[in-house]
Amino acid sequence: MATLKPFAVIHPDRAHAASVCAPPYDVLDRSEALRIAEDNPNNFLHITRSEIGLPERADPYSDAVYALASDNLKRWIASDILKQEPGDCYMIYRQIADRRSQTGVVGLVSVSDYENDVIKKHELTREDKQRDRTMHIEACNAHTEPVLLTYRSCHMIDVTVKKWISEHEPLFDFKGKDGTVHQMWNVDEPGAIEVLEIGFESVPHLYIADGHHRAASAVAVASNRRQTGSAGKAEYFPAVCFPSFDLKIMDYNRTVSDLYGLTGKAFQNALTAAGFRVREAKTPMRKPDKKGTFGMYTDGCWYILDQAKPMLTGDPIEDLDVSILQNRILGPILGIKDPRTDHRIGFAGGILGLSALKKLVDTNQAAVAFALCPLSMDELLAAADAGRMMPPKSTWFEPKLASGLIVHTIGE
Repeated sequence: MATLKPFAVIHPDRAHAASVCAPPYDVLDRSEALRIAEDNPNNFLHITRSEIGLPERADPYSDAVYALASDNLKRWIASDILKQEPGDCYMIYRQIADRRSQTGVVGLVSVSDYENDVIKKHELTREDKQRDRTMHIEACNAHTEPVLLTYRSCHMIDVTVKKWISEHEPLFDFKGKDGTVHQMWNVDEPGAIEVLEIGFESVPHLYIADGHHRAASAVAVASNRRQTGSAGKAEYFPAVCFPSFDLKIMDYNRTVSDLYGLTGKAFQNALTAAGFRVREAKTPMRKPDKKGTFGMYTDGCWYILDQAKPMLTGDPIEDLDVSILQNRILGPILGIKDPRTDHRIGFAGGILGLSALKKLVDTNQAAVAFALCPLSMDELLAAADAGRMMPPKSTWFEPKLASGLIVHTIGE
């Protein structure tokens, strides 16, 4: 059964919450992070992407970058930009975006639950990204961003969260620059804390929805500290746990830089030989909304690809659209053998829309783009329950958890 513990959360002072709030560290490149934060000294990107405070030529993985992140975090806590709750508590975190909301419980999950597969994963991590966040946690002596987890709904948790929100004012309630509304409630009454703790003890499994690298890095830090007998608070890391019915998965699309030596005609012939019908799409092109159907943009034209004879295997990974695309087109036709390491492939979250795919091809940054139907939550949970890993970049959750609103220190 799962563990979700209350803790002394560090969060922004109400007056600073909107200015501290930042996008997650891994959805921006350096120039985008700098543009967002350069006129706002309180933006949390000065901690999660602290290289923006150093010369552009600075190595983003240097000791100086991690030291600056640590200094900024200490300074913000000392100056009450960030403040720590006086005792252990849960938080309820609600985001409202695009006419829908998602509401989760903030607490600490256990490294041992991750290691023992109580917390289930569906995606492999990249060594370089995991090393970066491990160094960041070690330098800051803190987890500066929570992991987004999901679980199959529990009536006790649902009722408690709904009742608390209806009876209490939020700590803060503001709209971010991207239009997402962020609301946070402090659950500090012993009775409500106990009910939530018991509720999560009845949940068989938690599932990582977003934040595999953050979770793996937290586990690496705990493992490192166990060797010196100093794991302590590092045996836990922060998460926001949402019931699965509250989350929305968007499409995660692909681009490929070239056609692997094929002409446009030869490429289309290869698609037909692989069992796909290729037909020109009517304009305007719409996102695929049917499993097994793909949008494709190349040479100034949108096409619809569907399988002439669907070949479903009953396997929770092989039957995913991302796997079908990889195993029948990207690999055998376009030579993308390992999408985790091949620099010819690019990924574009569905929040960017089809116009972003079209632009990448029209500006010769890619030769072809593929638009996919989003995975369902049932597909994600089934894959994780089977102990299987999805292809990289299979899911894009929106809205993303904001950075800067939840911090957990692991120093004594």
